[in-house]
Amino acid sequence: MDFTFTEEQVMLRDMVKKFTEKEIKPIAAEIDDKGSIPRELIDKMAELGFLGIAFPEEYGGSGFGEMGYCIMQDEISRGCASTATFIGAHHSIGSTGIYLFGTEEQKQKYLVPLARGEKIGAFALTEPEAGSDAVRIRTIAKDVGDHYTLNGRKIWITNGSLADIITVLARVEIEGKNYGVGAFIIETEWDGFKVGKIENKMGIKGSETAELIFEDMTIPKENVLGRMGRGILHSMDILDVGRLGLGAATLGSAKECIDLSVKFAKERVQFGQRIANFEAIQWMLSEMASDVYAMENMVYRTAWLCDQGKKFSREAAIVKLFCSEALDRVVDKALQIHGGMGYMHEYPIERMYRDSRINRIFEGTNEIQKLVIARDVLKRNGY
Repeated sequence: MDFTFTEEQVMLRDMVKKFTEKEIKPIAAEIDDKGSIPRELIDKMAELGFLGIAFPEEYGGSGFGEMGYCIMQDEISRGCASTATFIGAHHSIGSTGIYLFGTEEQKQKYLVPLARGEKIGAFALTEPEAGSDAVRIRTIAKDVGDHYTLNGRKIWITNGSLADIITVLARVEIEGKNYGVGAFIIETEWDGFKVGKIENKMGIKGSETAELIFEDMTIPKENVLGRMGRGILHSMDILDVGRLGLGAATLGSAKECIDLSVKFAKERVQFGQRIANFEAIQWMLSEMASDVYAMENMVYRTAWLCDQGKKFSREAAIVKLFCSEALDRVVDKALQIHGGMGYMHEYPIERMYRDSRINRIFEGTNEIQKLVIARDVLKRNGY
């Protein structure tokens, strides 16, 4: 494969980089402190096509594919992890399922406004008793003839309080019998939908995380997404894309950590010289750069596999596992280089350190990624 970015991809990176420098970085601390992303920023990103960048133009997207999406998230996350998380929940997991499994009618009705940023998307799987163990979903979609009635509760849903359109996973009940888990497209304006608790998190505080409550919500039959009873399998395909996008976001944050650390090390003077001259600092920078090099190759090779239509579940799990842990190593060294100043709230490293920790948990814990990878390794070796 050719690792050279096309002229269009280079132009995309330059555009997103300039946007991040001008529009996101100056307000990143404010987003963190206030716990929300300004609607004006979301609208600006929508105008530039960021909120549907991977999808074909015929569905309201920008047509850059997963490679373009990763390029964008790589740059956005250098400015604000909360903003990158908002985009990931809207685009990677909130809209991708409709693109992968939706009917043409569903794509025109829901994917087009999502890709254009006219509507905000989310993905609702996690429940109090169902996270890594997704088959324990207790939200029920009951077949009552010409529609389904949805009852249940979801927790920790990114964009849940903002979303207009949500892909919801629910256990299907037909005539009192369990028919597995289905995926449904719901509109938050429908009766029976309520936003519960808004979480106060350690990091990515600007990304809103909410409890969702469904009480006798009516779902039309035409809003079943994909094949009935295959909701868990569909969600795994959706999460593969989400994990890849997460890898791109961690990559951008890691790059920013290096840039901030180098700038600080060139300015900070101790013992009569810049700390960039100290071997201890140089060793940390070299280890950080090595992690970033590995992250970058993993992310963009896997994005290429995705765009080629090849299977990439194993690779997506590896990206998520390695990149989330690599960012923790990088940001920890960055804080160490900054010393006490890096621990202070007014320095971006403090925010980035808090933001980093969630990456080993959401989009499937790293322990689950290890299971996915190990099972594939064994399967490929005839076990």
